[in-house]
Amino acid sequence: MKTSMLVLATAFLTQTTVAQDWPEFRGSTGQGHSTAKNLPTEWSATKNVAWRTPLPGAGWSSPVVVAGKIYLTTAVQASAPGSQSLRALCLDAATGKILWNTEIFATLVTKGHSKNSQASPTPLCYDGRLYVHFGHQGSACLDLAGKVLWKNDTLKYSPVHGNGGSPILAGNLLVFSCDGGNSPFIAALDKTTGDLRWKTPRETSAGKKFSFSTPLLTTIAEQKQIISPASGAVFAYDPKDGREIWRARYGEGYSVIPRPVFGHGLVFIGTGYDRPTVMAVRPGGRGDTTETHVAWTLAKGAPNTPSPLLVGDELYLVADSGVASCVDAKTGTVHWQERVCSSTSASPVFADGKIYIQDEQGLGVVLKADKAFTKLAANPIGERTLASYAVTDGALFIRGDKHLYRIQSK
Repeated sequence: MKTSMLVLATAFLTQTTVAQDWPEFRGSTGQGHSTAKNLPTEWSATKNVAWRTPLPGAGWSSPVVVAGKIYLTTAVQASAPGSQSLRALCLDAATGKILWNTEIFATLVTKGHSKNSQASPTPLCYDGRLYVHFGHQGSACLDLAGKVLWKNDTLKYSPVHGNGGSPILAGNLLVFSCDGGNSPFIAALDKTTGDLRWKTPRETSAGKKFSFSTPLLTTIAEQKQIISPASGAVFAYDPKDGREIWRARYGEGYSVIPRPVFGHGLVFIGTGYDRPTVMAVRPGGRGDTTETHVAWTLAKGAPNTPSPLLVGDELYLVADSGVASCVDAKTGTVHWQERVCSSTSASPVFADGKIYIQDEQGLGVVLKADKAFTKLAANPIGERTLASYAVTDGALFIRGDKHLYRIQSK
């Protein structure tokens, strides 16, 4: 990644982290990059596994790693039929030992999807606080000893397929999308108290309103913007008050999942089902910018679920089918497209010159980040994996449907 791109990406951060931390979905930049070194290229269920810890309950939230601790969420079946305990977990990153396990909400189980869970949004950990989110079930803040500081379960909406999108921090706000079956909106809570600060409706022509994307905080022409895809359009909002700045439409696209990335003056998004497209949008406009600010689109190889990955001048895509693509980020020209694995939901990661892809069958594929296709390794662990990686110096953390793994060269 070029130096200028690194400066731009780190300028988006609103909190203090260190290089080895992975404090939110897709890492400290929110764009899938890590500065970690000495990461393993090869592993299996036994090779280069530092530890493997069974996890209570079930969930597809990705792990986050801060100051030698791992945080994630899970849903544990309760004794009463149809009820569950939504919980936050903390593990020691060195040993895999569970240090605490705190209940956040006791709720009824809601209808989900075979590729979703009751605990899919990834936590945030910044400045000594852990923020967890369970979609329509509520949000909470904990200290790093597991004590609940506040909870908010007042933002109700009709979920479709359960919860999915992760929250972000924008200054003193915890921001997340609430795109249910009807009347979708985006909301911001005060990160100190949990009180609602603003709530903005999202109105588009899309017939199906539900989506699951995680927003991205950017700075455009010295103005902070929250970029947030929804069904039918991608929106930019002013973090101060939730005011819409601009939007770019994409028709009937729904169930939008990929988190945006930003670089070269372009925002790269996925447009969702039923015909996924990658869209590159110039984010400097006002109002409806569809006709003036869409730089290029690409349908072949576009993902429904995995987020795009921008590395230097190249945009890397992983389709849900397991076909990976390398695309010129400025023009959309395809350098290569190759099938590298089976069905994939996790978002790819870039670290130490390599791209890491995890498929749903537990296969971890390592590619060279380059305009020429080079597959370096394919690593099975034999356990279903839909969550995305967490990364720290020397190690990858992979959440399976039963265990959390620390993958590290021995």
